[in-house]
Amino acid sequence: MTSAAELGLDNPLRDPQDRRLPRIAGPCGVVLFGVTGDLARKKLIPAIYDLANRGLLPPGFALIGFARHDFGEQGFAQLAKKAAKAGARTPWRESTWKQLFAGVRFVEGSFDDDTAWEKLSHTLAELDEKQGTQGNHAFYLSIPPGLFPVVVSKLKQHGLAQAPGDAWRRVVIEKPFGHDLESAQQLNEIVAEVFPPESVFRIDHYLGKETVQNILAFRFANGMFEPVWNSHYVDHVQITMAEDIGIGTRAGYYDGIGAARDVIQNHLLQLMALVAMEEPVSLNAASLRIEKQKILANARPPQRLDLHTSHAQYTTGWAGGEEVAGYLEEEGIPADSTTETYAAIRLDIETRRWAGVPFYLRVGKRLGRRVTEVAVVFKRAPHLPFQSTDVEELGQNALVMRIQPDEGVTLRFGAKVPGTVMEIRDVNMDFAYGGTFVEDSPEAYERLILDVLLGDPPLFPQHEEVELAWEILDPIIRHWSRKKSIDTYPAGTWGPQSADAMIARDGRRWRRP
Repeated sequence: MTSAAELGLDNPLRDPQDRRLPRIAGPCGVVLFGVTGDLARKKLIPAIYDLANRGLLPPGFALIGFARHDFGEQGFAQLAKKAAKAGARTPWRESTWKQLFAGVRFVEGSFDDDTAWEKLSHTLAELDEKQGTQGNHAFYLSIPPGLFPVVVSKLKQHGLAQAPGDAWRRVVIEKPFGHDLESAQQLNEIVAEVFPPESVFRIDHYLGKETVQNILAFRFANGMFEPVWNSHYVDHVQITMAEDIGIGTRAGYYDGIGAARDVIQNHLLQLMALVAMEEPVSLNAASLRIEKQKILANARPPQRLDLHTSHAQYTTGWAGGEEVAGYLEEEGIPADSTTETYAAIRLDIETRRWAGVPFYLRVGKRLGRRVTEVAVVFKRAPHLPFQSTDVEELGQNALVMRIQPDEGVTLRFGAKVPGTVMEIRDVNMDFAYGGTFVEDSPEAYERLILDVLLGDPPLFPQHEEVELAWEILDPIIRHWSRKKSIDTYPAGTWGPQSADAMIARDGRRWRRP
């Protein structure tokens, strides 16, 4: 009989009222490819430690690093411990690390080295026997997309994709999922030859954020909002992801990819689908996927892409009180690069619910501040029985769901100013997660890694969603590629004038978060 200690139920960090604890992963191992990269060190290893520290990983758990560096197992264990200590959200406990350390292994070799793959196969067999992982292993591809085909093919060649008996094997793929529709289809075909669809987990870490999932709770757990969640009452929707930082050390990845491929194709289109979709019959993976796919399949950019899209690069400006370089002056960026650091597009969803309601999506680096939000802006009241001077400062009602950094929901509406005259101004009713719930929200990768180990896929887009998203974005990117120049905006501002003109043509303006 399994003891409470083995299940992690004696963990002092465990809250007896924590309803998430029944979701404890069974015996399994995680193989990290690209274990020396920033993602593995800053996000994945700390997330695994935090899951163990919260009692959500079993004693029969293993972490295997695969890289060409000559660490040795002790060297890899030291790297993993350092990374976990630096990035953990939960307090450091040597007893937790001791439990994890028992299952830490390292395999040295390049991705085309069959000897290394044979060693990996032997290592997994040894862990199944000595650590009790029972043949259950997830292969996490924290590597550049160009290396996906060789790694997936080697998994098949060495029999690692096939699990014995009732065990499972899963593959985890980080974005980007291709760079256009054709490459995404090719990648999907390669993966599908080796793993069945239910064993493929495409990571979009934004979908692991607590506040993104709260969109579902907000819409479908409350009776007051859904009746007005349609074209009869909604004027338009703005979805914004703004960063105040530049590209940093990501020049090698970012140039040639750009803001639209990096963020709109996955994060923002997924947010749009959650905001716009019909109520699913349940919150299981299949039901959510069906409704999201309907939205993506019916989302269209306007015919005049020159009037309803904008792309630009940041130039020298001021951010955080100091002067910063422009994109073309960043280290590693070619002087003639036309890669966009800002992108804004309008989409129309051709369904009965959303006919005539434009969705404006924008993303940018070196903007005024860091914020991600969804703003549902409502139509003005059809009749205002006030003098024009009474409501001259009154804007449109809006419901704003803040994804980061100040997670919460704000409702903007008109209220009378105290006094003897009738004067109405905008006021905000604000809900903040941090001020209401004492529980810390799990880090996105904690939730997503646990879902992989549990085989729970609701938060992971399947290949149909990926391909539909590229069908939306490809015509826009092709249109931009035909232009000989790219717009600019000073760092620290809210984007180019072309983006302001784009939305102004529809008689609207961007929010200033």
